[in-house]
Amino acid sequence: MSGDREHELVLFGATSFVGELTAAYLARHAPAGTRIALGGRSRERLEKVRDRLPAPGGDWPLVVADTGDQDALARMASSTDVVATTVGPYAKYGLPVVEACATAGTHYADLTGEVQFAREAIDRFDAPARATGARLVHSCGYDSIPSDLAVLLLHSRVQADGEGELADVTTVARIRGGVSGGTIDSMRGLADASRADRSVYKLMRDPYGLSPERDAEPDTRQPSDVPRPHQVEGRWVAPFVMASYNTRIVRRSNAIAGYAYGKGLRYGEVMGAGSGPVGAVTAGAITAGLGAMLAGLSTPGVRQVLDRVLPKPGEGPSEKAREQGWFRHDVDATTSTGARYTARVSGSGDPGYAATAVMFGESALCLALDGDRLPDRTGSLTPATAMGPALVERLRTAGHVYDVARA
Repeated sequence: MSGDREHELVLFGATSFVGELTAAYLARHAPAGTRIALGGRSRERLEKVRDRLPAPGGDWPLVVADTGDQDALARMASSTDVVATTVGPYAKYGLPVVEACATAGTHYADLTGEVQFAREAIDRFDAPARATGARLVHSCGYDSIPSDLAVLLLHSRVQADGEGELADVTTVARIRGGVSGGTIDSMRGLADASRADRSVYKLMRDPYGLSPERDAEPDTRQPSDVPRPHQVEGRWVAPFVMASYNTRIVRRSNAIAGYAYGKGLRYGEVMGAGSGPVGAVTAGAITAGLGAMLAGLSTPGVRQVLDRVLPKPGEGPSEKAREQGWFRHDVDATTSTGARYTARVSGSGDPGYAATAVMFGESALCLALDGDRLPDRTGSLTPATAMGPALVERLRTAGHVYDVARA
């Protein structure tokens, strides 16, 4: 990066619910003197957000740009080292922002969990970003940083111990928090796209759907994204709503790293439901509820009912609810030599809001300020392959737990 651009970081979509939370986090935690600007399509709304920020956020400049105005996006991208965008659904609004950053040689971060958007962005803008030196990093929030960095840390420990490669890895996720209106809107978009286009449906079902080179992937059979309720280490588990996306990010990281984790890696994610009879009932309820919601979003009559009761884009929980939330991932791994390892990733705050604001804010700062400590890669990347240990260090400092141990 040139170092002489007007801004080091533009937070685009600062007026969204998670955008304002991220802006507040940056105002409190960015190093003094970091050149940050707030971006969005409405100056009036940006001014209102800025007025609510703690110092020094109240003095940050504003950048007005709309995703439908490519010239404005180009000016924004050229003015800064990093664009961190919350403007979604990304399949609807995101591609012009990625294009502007790839063209300008500007690093980019988002919060997407939309596989069809990530696939199109990879296919269209990986090569241009490599040419300009931009790092395009998708999924820099609760989806998919805990998953991606946990497996990276397991790989690093296994490699340091000389215990071969990762073979079987399972994440058991436990959370307390709500589903954001933005996530629901993205799920609506996925349901609509898969119904209208068979190729999107096939992409969603492909365990290597985000691979940099699909034909080079192994024929390793991967765990189901929607397993039936079962027990792991004596505790009941159910399908995890983001498994079908997070697992693709982890497998993409492995491929970008030259299959350093292991070509035989099997990686799956489930939701922890507890132990005993209560755990069994909870696992069954999670499975049924998730199935009903996904089916409902694809069924016109039911969809109309769900649209009235599910959170709307831009809606989110109260401050008290956000503070009471938390997430914890326990990751069990077996290596090709038979050695066993565990990883734990956890943090306080509602995972989709408060914890995501921490992850997204630190990712943006990492791209903007830690260039000399980042992996020597450009193009379309993942959190692990773009930022890796530097981001782990930042998140640990921010209070999140990233631990690995031999079992």
